[in-house]
Amino acid sequence: MLRVHFYRTRGEMVLAVCDDELLGRTLSEGRMRLAVNEFYDGETVEEDLLPALLAQATNVNLVGDRCVQIAIDLGYVESDGVITIEGVPHAMVFYI
Repeated sequence: MLRVHFYRTRGEMVLAVCDDELLGRTLSEGRMRLAVNEFYDGETVEEDLLPALLAQATNVNLVGDRCVQIAIDLGYVESDGVITIEGVPHAMVFYI
């Protein structure tokens, strides 16, 4: 399961996605810190819905093994563009 939250702002569709079990965690490593907080706390969905949601978004923020891998498999994210914090993958997608 994934948590997804859509934000509409200034004509953009921002999608925040995290693997469900990460919600509420704060990841930190060195100078990096990522709070998987209410920004991601939206609807709980099955992983097979993520491709359709990604197609609607103009910007995407992904945290977790499952959602990042789906984005890689679909060509939204290059694997060398993924960072890890405490071993958890994180990727962002921006369309200009």
